[in-house]
Amino acid sequence: MVHETPLIAIIVGGLGCAFVLGAIATRLCISPLVGYLLAGVILGPFTPGFVADQHLASQLAEIGVILLMFGVGLHFSLSDLMSVKLIAIPGALAQIGVATLMGMGLARLMGWGLGAGLVFGLALSVASTVVLLRTLQERRLMETQGGKIAIGWLVVEDMAMVLALVLLPALGDLLGGMGSPPLSQLALTLALTLGKVALFVALMLVGGRRLIPWVLHRVTQTGSRELFRLAVLAVALGVAFGAAELFGVSFALGAFFAGMTLAESPLAHEAAEESLPLRDAFAVLFFVSVGMLFDWHILIDHPLPLLGTLAIILVGKVVAAYVLVRAFRHSVPTALTIAGGLAQIGEFSFILAAFGVDLGLLPPTGQSLILAGAILSILLNPLVFIGLQRLAAQRQRKAATATGEAETAEAPAKVKTFSAPEPTALTDHAIIIGYGRVGRLVGEALRQDGTPVLVVEEDNGILEQLRGAGQEVIAGNAAQPDVLAAANLDGARWLFVAVPNSFEAGQVVAQARKRNPHLDIIARAHTDAAVDHLRQHGASLVIMGEREIAQAMLSHTHGLRIPDPAPSRTDPPDGLVAEAV
Repeated sequence: MVHETPLIAIIVGGLGCAFVLGAIATRLCISPLVGYLLAGVILGPFTPGFVADQHLASQLAEIGVILLMFGVGLHFSLSDLMSVKLIAIPGALAQIGVATLMGMGLARLMGWGLGAGLVFGLALSVASTVVLLRTLQERRLMETQGGKIAIGWLVVEDMAMVLALVLLPALGDLLGGMGSPPLSQLALTLALTLGKVALFVALMLVGGRRLIPWVLHRVTQTGSRELFRLAVLAVALGVAFGAAELFGVSFALGAFFAGMTLAESPLAHEAAEESLPLRDAFAVLFFVSVGMLFDWHILIDHPLPLLGTLAIILVGKVVAAYVLVRAFRHSVPTALTIAGGLAQIGEFSFILAAFGVDLGLLPPTGQSLILAGAILSILLNPLVFIGLQRLAAQRQRKAATATGEAETAEAPAKVKTFSAPEPTALTDHAIIIGYGRVGRLVGEALRQDGTPVLVVEEDNGILEQLRGAGQEVIAGNAAQPDVLAAANLDGARWLFVAVPNSFEAGQVVAQARKRNPHLDIIARAHTDAAVDHLRQHGASLVIMGEREIAQAMLSHTHGLRIPDPAPSRTDPPDGLVAEAV
């Protein structure tokens, strides 16, 4: 029996090829994004062999954008958005204007008309949501001032591009297109679009902030982890789809507001954890779908226009964003964070390019230049970002050396963003990785006993509480070697790994054991397989919460002890959500 399997083929081929090339890229100490993009090139129509369905790939990529923006919204409250509005709105609009003018200038040199130059410039002005957010997440910059401004900047760019897509057909005749509605409809179209966006935002901030947390709270009362996970995905995808279909808002913007309405709920952390695996998988498919669009012939046929396109993306936009942020009196690290993150283009650029060609405004060569510029800028963006980080760190060190203090009041707290965390001076201390319910109980008991405690944590809210209480902390992911090295493992007495993710915990344990063979490492687990995994990586003691609960029950009633588990058992816990870190 013959089956039609284009969807299965793109998922299997995309994830499989991305895994292989991503692993090779990681082995070569370069970003795995390079591997994902090359996987798309291999699966695309411009290379021999298997060709995946580009239409299906782009739809799968949209799911990745939705889940990613939903996750960002979960960590970005309304107060965060309002706190950066004074720079995000004028800064983003000004940067779009500058980049558009540069694109129009390059288009003029190539002999294109006004309409082609406008579409080309707009496509080069807007950054990729997925690339920027992945960059901020990988470098732990989401909770910094620069990260918050960058996210607000993205939201403004998203709204501006929605308006551009609506207005371009109405301006078609004026710009030299193949036809458009009369200009008398321009004001009505603009008012209708702005009204729809405003209505959607109002509904989400007023009704969504009450309805979405209420629905998820009711689901948690069922005790079903599977149902909770399904509810989270249904909310993220449903709101994003409804926003696009009913209000003309992009999927990304709809998903962002869906997450933001849940951000202040106690369930925000659990919702983020449950959506994380699918979010990562579909984000990979986004990069694969981008790679499939790359036509390598553009490198041979139009090398000089391509270099000009890359210069606008990697140099022009960086300089413009840096100058704008500094003009608003923000620090050098903040300005470089935003400028480096914007040095690429992505999904909205593809939509604008295709739309411009359909309207007869943009020549096919322009679309090819935009696609090639997107691929190459995404490949080069990590190098640009790292270079700007090092420049910021160097500037901070020089300023601190010359004046004895940081350049601005906010800079000392952000030095760690651009360089390795400062090593602790504690010795004979206990290190706690993750300060959720388990880590907090351990920390409180150790402090009462007089034991010096160092906490390693990623959550900005928890970090602020600990610092306010006088607790020494290191901000970051302990699986990163520079973060763990700053905890003085050689001088520590105990290491408590209280994070529930066994993969991440295994990385921490392995690095710690390699650095200090005599360190007493205590870790937590939720399955027998996780217990074996952590023991093999060097944990001195691994405690499985469900097992200890059962042991306490039997000890109280019968004085019995549970026999050691068989190594092959991998049954998951029955609870709704694993204990939060």
